[in-house]
Amino acid sequence: MNIGIIGTGSIVEAFLDALQHISSASCTAILSRKQATAEPLAQQYGIPRIHTVFDELLQDPAVDWIYIASPNSLHFDYALQALQHGKHVICEKPFTSTTRELQILIRTAREQKLFLFEAITNIHLPNYQWIKQNIDRLGTIRLIQCNYSQYSRKYDELLRGGMPNVFNPVFSGGALMDINIYNLHLVMNLFGAPHEVSYTANKHSGGIDTSGVLVLTYDGFIGECVGAKDTYGMNFVLIQGENGYFHIEHGANGCRRILIHTNDQQTEYNEQTIDNPLYYELAAFEEISRSGDYARCDELLDHSYAVMQTLEAARRDAGIVFTADHGDHRLISF
Repeated sequence: MNIGIIGTGSIVEAFLDALQHISSASCTAILSRKQATAEPLAQQYGIPRIHTVFDELLQDPAVDWIYIASPNSLHFDYALQALQHGKHVICEKPFTSTTRELQILIRTAREQKLFLFEAITNIHLPNYQWIKQNIDRLGTIRLIQCNYSQYSRKYDELLRGGMPNVFNPVFSGGALMDINIYNLHLVMNLFGAPHEVSYTANKHSGGIDTSGVLVLTYDGFIGECVGAKDTYGMNFVLIQGENGYFHIEHGANGCRRILIHTNDQQTEYNEQTIDNPLYYELAAFEEISRSGDYARCDELLDHSYAVMQTLEAARRDAGIVFTADHGDHRLISF
């Protein structure tokens, strides 16, 4: 995997750190509007080329994968052009702004016989996989509670009258897409798509949710997903069944440790030996691509598409509208 990276934010540094643990993968180029912005990362991680024009990255023969870590609204354009140029794609969450965009990407990837992955960490973590394999120990599930709250320094800018990307409808921002998506991926990867979706949000005057409560209704149980970028909170997941419950410490995004409460006993499980959660998703993508397992790739794409449908339904319920909903996909070019 010879990977070209779009973006220079903190998630890119975490991605590059995780990449050091994958022997058959490396970063061969990075794209930034300003060369000076990318130079520190290039020097630290030994990236041989910096591009300041997107087309140069697309034409780079040393790049066969592209990792997209740009603002949410740009994911679709970058991913589509990468696929059209024969590049495999890893795209940060949320995959796209709308289901229509994701439909186009999935169809293009399958037509081109290319791999396309959403970089959502938690469903690839060893602790999460243990939960998936042992969920039956809880008996009939009755309730799920998830809270992922992380006060954003960009919220201060919003309160001062600014409009940072993460809270901007033009860039498909908001707490649901940025934070609550981890809760949604965890619940839906375990239990599939809900029958009903409702989202009650605290909304800024600009129209974006700064926090909110997402309720997922299934046959026989309810999932409650809280995501906040405007408050601090206790991050956790509780999966509650008639025989006991699993308590996932520190929230759905990391699945750091599982406390298992069954038959009036408590045990714990933790098999994640590498702190950087991006390692595990990268290792999964590398194995899938190395083995040519397009069926597994398709399974992950089907899951991501179901999540996007639920995100879209939640936004409709809360009256959250993105520029992308009107079909405005103009790429802010480099």
